[in-house]
Amino acid sequence: MSLAKTASMRQMLTFRTVARLGSVSRAAEELHLSQSAVSIQLGSLESSAGVALVARTGRGIRLTQAGEMLLTYADRLFALWHETSDEMATFLGDFSGTLRIGAVTTAEYWLPRLLVVFVTENPKVKIKLTVGNRDEIVRSLATQQIDLAVMGRPPAELSVDSVPIGKNPLAFVASPQHPLFSVPRLDMARLAEEQMLVRENGSGTRTHIERLFRDVGLRLRVGSELSSNEAIKQMCAAGFGPAFLSLHTCILELDAGRLKILPLPNNPSEREWHAVHLTARPLPQVAAAFAQFLRQGGQTEMLRPLLRYLLPERRLRSPRARLA
Repeated sequence: MSLAKTASMRQMLTFRTVARLGSVSRAAEELHLSQSAVSIQLGSLESSAGVALVARTGRGIRLTQAGEMLLTYADRLFALWHETSDEMATFLGDFSGTLRIGAVTTAEYWLPRLLVVFVTENPKVKIKLTVGNRDEIVRSLATQQIDLAVMGRPPAELSVDSVPIGKNPLAFVASPQHPLFSVPRLDMARLAEEQMLVRENGSGTRTHIERLFRDVGLRLRVGSELSSNEAIKQMCAAGFGPAFLSLHTCILELDAGRLKILPLPNNPSEREWHAVHLTARPLPQVAAAFAQFLRQGGQTEMLRPLLRYLLPERRLRSPRARLA
């Protein structure tokens, strides 16, 4: 018999709980079952699968290769089941559910404010936010761990639908005491002589700075590569070198005078924020509602703290009403 015909949702739930906790006894306690009942359900699931799913060790259990694969599908199965429950609830006029959203690390400086506003207006909605670099968020989207992603450039490697939701101004910045501020008519050629503080490979910000240097025929000199915007800011403010950052990440340092935008032509430059989802998978209603929420007023709210640092021609000309 096939697994689909013989396995039950209860068995799959028990398997996922054991996998998450790494222990039959802890799973039994969480599920309010006896250890023997958990072991019986695991055994029945393995019989249906025709292959061992867990291996006992001295410290508990670990998943076999087959168990790892089944866990991936089990996670998707239960996510779809919860999504189905949420969608059915809307027929009763109950707008609820879990917003499974992923965001690149730079977006965590403005996205939480908008999530708070959205949840305040929709109190039965829960948030599951995943933050990572661009490559990590693309993987989460591909494996359907998230329904909606907020990032800069949409991934070319996936079939996705995307809509622009606002501007992401990026700038070369440095400590106000850095010698570059005394260079007359500073340009990219002079900047290329400096050791830059940059994000790691896989970051959208890193991709953008590499493109800026490549477009003018210059080589990017990497002084330090860091996976944290916070670490880059602190090293930059301490005078270790210039950096290239989204202004969303360093508004406090700019306001405090610890960082300053370098006087380069077309600095800051601009990218777009996008809300992205898989083309082949319709958005759950709560994710679709949040995407619409971002499109209607996201740009005004996300850029409001930055307006005084933007070039005049790039400032918002027709700001909409505040979200909060």
